Amino acid sequence: MSGALRGGAAPLVRVTEFTDPACPWAWGSEPSFRLLRHTLSEQAEWRTVFGILFDEDDDPPPDPDAEARWYDGFIRDVTVHTGAPYAHRLRRLTRTSWPASQAAKAAQSQGPETAERVLRRLRETTFVVGDPADSPEGVGHALRGTDGLDLPRLSRDLVARATRAAVGADRALARDPVPEVCGPQGPGPHSGQAKELTEGRRYALPTLLFDGAGGRVCVPGWRPFATYLEAAARAAGGPVPAPSPLSPEAAMERWPSLTGPELTLFTGASTPPDGAVRVDTAGGPLWLRPDEARTHPATRQPWRPYEL
Repeated sequence: MSGALRGGAAPLVRVTEFTDPACPWAWGSEPSFRLLRHTLSEQAEWRTVFGILFDEDDDPPPDPDAEARWYDGFIRDVTVHTGAPYAHRLRRLTRTSWPASQAAKAAQSQGPETAERVLRRLRETTFVVGDPADSPEGVGHALRGTDGLDLPRLSRDLVARATRAAVGADRALARDPVPEVCGPQGPGPHSGQAKELTEGRRYALPTLLFDGAGGRVCVPGWRPFATYLEAAARAAGGPVPAPSPLSPEAAMERWPSLTGPELTLFTGASTPPDGAVRVDTAGGPLWLRPDEARTHPATRQPWRPYEL
């Protein structure tokens, strides 16, 4: 998001999103976060912090197939609450969050809309296709054909020392949660309480921090859209824009892919626009704009790595 309003005015609120491309609660929060970014638009400065859900030094599972089946079940349990689509089969547990996080971080230098599309594609590769983008080659496959993306540039930037350092700083920040999330457990199904780790604590993913003239407001865990909008107004110290319903056509023009919950939240309808390409998942359809469908990993199986 833009860091300033037209005319040079400061944004009303600054939003810090703690997330991970492989987090199912973050995937389920996409409808609310997409609408919030769209609604606040230039009134907000939005920062994405990658918390590294799966670290490089995590012990490998003794039985990878059993671990994948367990996590597949966990994803399905999460979607009972979020309504998000999920893959027919998770082929494996994400080996590490670093490559996808570095790709999403590197994409930020190509503009906010491109960065948004990149992170979304990386999420869909796990939760729609079931094949996590957890290597540079997997990232390349996931992102090939992403509208507006210079993929050769991203492939270079992904492995750059500065990108690695930026994600490392994100990881450290995610492990320094504010006191508000370190107390007793809040309401479920995703309380948002900071996760206890061997090395300390990490923000629950996702968590949003809102900062503005009204102070800081923390919204951890999975929450309804209205909770986020109210938090933005409290942090801003005054009114913020209210969402305006979009037509299905306008929603598909703005976002190249839409889940069922997104279609309903954005438009109040459940019928996609004419021409939308349906991708069936075990948890309902994902609708793709035709240009997105031509390059999306869900429509070009089997897996094939991107080569420069």
